[in-house]
Amino acid sequence: MQLNYSNIILQSIQPAWLPSQTEAAMLRLDLLHPGISGNKWFKLRYNLQQAAAAGKTRIVTFGGAWSNHIAATAVACKLAGLQSTGIIRGEASIIPSHTLQQAQQYDMELRFISREAYRQKESTDWAAQYPDGFIIPEGGHNAAGAAGCKEILSLAPTQRFTHILCPVGTGTTLAGLINSAQPQQQVLGIAVLKGAAYLQHEVEALLEKPAHAHWQLLHDFHGGGYAKISTALTSFINTFYRETGVPLDIIYTGKMVWALQQLLQQGYFPPGSRILLIHTGGLQGNSSLAPGVLCF
Repeated sequence: MQLNYSNIILQSIQPAWLPSQTEAAMLRLDLLHPGISGNKWFKLRYNLQQAAAAGKTRIVTFGGAWSNHIAATAVACKLAGLQSTGIIRGEASIIPSHTLQQAQQYDMELRFISREAYRQKESTDWAAQYPDGFIIPEGGHNAAGAAGCKEILSLAPTQRFTHILCPVGTGTTLAGLINSAQPQQQVLGIAVLKGAAYLQHEVEALLEKPAHAHWQLLHDFHGGGYAKISTALTSFINTFYRETGVPLDIIYTGKMVWALQQLLQQGYFPPGSRILLIHTGGLQGNSSLAPGVLCF
């Protein structure tokens, strides 16, 4: 199974707050596929290949009620002719989230477990429970996921950029970008979780040796924590859309672009910097908002 990458574009962006001496562009991975958007496909691609090579007929993976990874995995498995099971954190709601409804439409089996059991998922023998299953960690966080994300920078002429920014949940995409970036480029990961110092180790564990690109995790732009949404953030996302035509999501890319604005105000980037932002998709997560909060 392979997706057509022709929809992905490298789009120049010029919001009002971008200094005239700074160039910025966005790699629009969100345009890849309506159901497998952004970086999700790249984290799934080699996992699906390994599942097929191992003769597995089911993908078993993990996430919350609004997980982009769960939604994308359901679609990808349907297209690949595989069954899928989502181990979902927390109790089932009377009215499932938009994400879980979509997963069910693509025939994903949903299995809800308590938050305590979910915290123990790494030590649970899922292979014994699903002998036909290939286990993919939450968010596609494994070596196969990072290997897929290593291909992202090859989708467009990205060598001229001095800085590469991406939002960070599990660190898988960031690791892939570091593994493929040029030695003179700096890769910045914008952590969207509060108190996520552990991500340093998670990223380092997926880096190739030697890793040449300079990189850094920035932890001051989570906006209060994962899935913490403010009116200031949604207002920023709306203004950015009106100025550029690029829709952002409230969990990942919105916080990444907002971080860029603040870093520019702080003088983080030298004049003449050329900044590449990775649009990791996730727009389906905006469905958790009330109608009309976002203008797109």
